[in-house]
Amino acid sequence: MVLSKFANKSFVTRLISGIVLVVLMLATIIPGGTVLFVANMLISLVGVYELYKVMGLEKSLPGVTGYVATISYYALLFTQKTQYITILFIVFLIALLAQYVFMFPQYKTEQVSNAIMCMLYAGVLLSYIYIVREGNNGAYTVWLIFLCSWASDTCAYVAGVAFGKHKMAPVLSPKKSIEGAVGGVVGAAVLGAVYAAVFIDKIQLSVNPVMVFAVICAVGALISMVGDLAASAIKRNHDIKDYGTLIPGHGGIMDRFDSVIYVAPIIWILLQIF
Repeated sequence: MVLSKFANKSFVTRLISGIVLVVLMLATIIPGGTVLFVANMLISLVGVYELYKVMGLEKSLPGVTGYVATISYYALLFTQKTQYITILFIVFLIALLAQYVFMFPQYKTEQVSNAIMCMLYAGVLLSYIYIVREGNNGAYTVWLIFLCSWASDTCAYVAGVAFGKHKMAPVLSPKKSIEGAVGGVVGAAVLGAVYAAVFIDKIQLSVNPVMVFAVICAVGALISMVGDLAASAIKRNHDIKDYGTLIPGHGGIMDRFDSVIYVAPIIWILLQIF
């Protein structure tokens, strides 16, 4: 009885948090522009912080340098000075190497590498939510990111419960099955096609949006699984259950946006192709 009540309470907490998250997502993505930019930057910064905390860098000089680099990157995006992003990354790397050299042996090479990876992982990849939203057909194509990640995850869960027999990644995620993965990909493709059919008059593409969105969602669903497993691998390596407690019932930003991080830039790339 106690376990049943605990499970119900956990489910309600997770459900309420999920609803609040969806409301906030709608409130920022629909208007886009500055509202989405600020929200996206804050989410990225929290994600970078969570990763740095796992690596023991959240209050270190390399960590602070990573926060500054993340804010600078977003500033270049907002002001459309993207031609300077490569210069920013070079300066970021040089600054970290200077800290490594002049503060030797305080920092290890692994810490310098992690400072770079975490900034690119949560800081840069997540920014493609904003980039896709501000692009052509952005008001409609940005939702593909979430269809590929969150919606496909639901389809994969249902298919896995109903048909799952063969483990996909038994060490990283014992509950995930190959059958579930197939269900996630097929479900995402169908949802993408239906979504395109509903808004076909508002989407301007050189080819049939229904076909394009189905293909994009299928590919995105596959990529989202890699993102989910990558985040799980980091947690396993560092023996933690969640990245944070910011979202009750879900964990931290990296727990909730792990697949979105991988999917967002892929959606942007696929849209450039089509």
